Amino acid sequence: MIRSSVQDTSEGVLLTIHVQPKASRTEYAGEHGDALKFRVAAPPVEGAANEALCAYLAERFHIPKSAVKLCAGQGSRRKRVLLAGVSSRRVSEVLKG
Repeated sequence: MIRSSVQDTSEGVLLTIHVQPKASRTEYAGEHGDALKFRVAAPPVEGAANEALCAYLAERFHIPKSAVKLCAGQGSRRKRVLLAGVSSRRVSEVLKG
């Protein structure tokens, strides 16, 4: 896993993510440059893809949706997402498994 894409903070972990909207299903798809790549089934219309990404991350990491915060990239494929209460070690475990 790319170290620059996952950064521990005092609140949790900050992820650099590349999103591919309108995919056949929502899933983790490996790495894309210096970011983690996620495919999202939702279209990039009116925040639907952002909402789907946040819901997927909450489910995958077993945290409440309120613990997933989109910090940057609301209208872009490249995003910065904070997972409150999660460590970089946990991210490695979840994404590898």
